[in-house]
Amino acid sequence: MKQDRRKFIKQSAAAGAALVASSAAWTAAAAAGNSERLTAAEAPFKLKYAPYMDMFEEHAGKEPVDNISFCYDMGFRAMFDNGLIDRPMEEQTRIASQMEKLGMDLGPFVLYADFSVTSFVLNSPEVREMLVNRMKKGVELAKRTGAKWALVVPGRYDERLHRDFQTANVVDNLRYCCDVLEPAGLIMVLEPLNVLHDHPGLFLTGIPQAYQICRAVNRPVCKIIDDMYHQQITEGNIIPNIDAAWKEIGAFHIGDNPGRKEPTTGEINYLNVFKHIHERGYQGTLCMEHGKSLPGKEGEVRLIKAYRECDSF
Repeated sequence: MKQDRRKFIKQSAAAGAALVASSAAWTAAAAAGNSERLTAAEAPFKLKYAPYMDMFEEHAGKEPVDNISFCYDMGFRAMFDNGLIDRPMEEQTRIASQMEKLGMDLGPFVLYADFSVTSFVLNSPEVREMLVNRMKKGVELAKRTGAKWALVVPGRYDERLHRDFQTANVVDNLRYCCDVLEPAGLIMVLEPLNVLHDHPGLFLTGIPQAYQICRAVNRPVCKIIDDMYHQQITEGNIIPNIDAAWKEIGAFHIGDNPGRKEPTTGEINYLNVFKHIHERGYQGTLCMEHGKSLPGKEGEVRLIKAYRECDSF
């Protein structure tokens, strides 16, 4: 047993040294304006951080399949694409095929997120029919791509209807959506968004509110996507709210605040947040829904270095 432990410690130390060396190489390459691809990572990240499909286009180009391969080489084991449903079917299939080939997870795609209209908050047959048809479209996409998660934003609140009635209507409409999604095993993740800076007028704004709704819907395919950028603005208390809502969280979005750039650029201690999520045994995706603090290749190098720093728990 002692021998095995010594061997494990020795291997871990070697892996850690390799990662530090890789980070130094990336930084040097950026400073020198090196146009070559970044050095492949020695080990994958501990969590499934998911870049968007063109996050590293300065190094990998604009072709999604090339970006997927590049991200795999950098140690990422997931990707996400908010606009997957709007891509041509042939491109959707190529993306899914490459993800499957590399054993990578595909994070939530946006299934419904109309910020301009009241929808889920209404008791309306027309709205319900529209939502059900949208869910059916998501199921067809999931069949083609193997996608497991679909993101839903319940739209705007109605200023002329009591919020409790709106909540009841949202619960009812979500149950109709679940009737379509559940046979296919497609999990809907509801995203609360901040109204103070980015999205004034929306109905769903906080993790406690989203938790209450998911508990009321009471269906296994209705969960929460915890966007930590939005929730830092709305309510803070990131880790305690993660714990309180844990059984209903299906995925995460990442972005630091202020600025909505990569971790280490704002006030959120992502090293501690990621460590906490990892210790809770989370196996899902954490979508990197943010910009870069620096332009060009230097910004892409800086982004990867930031994730290595925050994944070094």
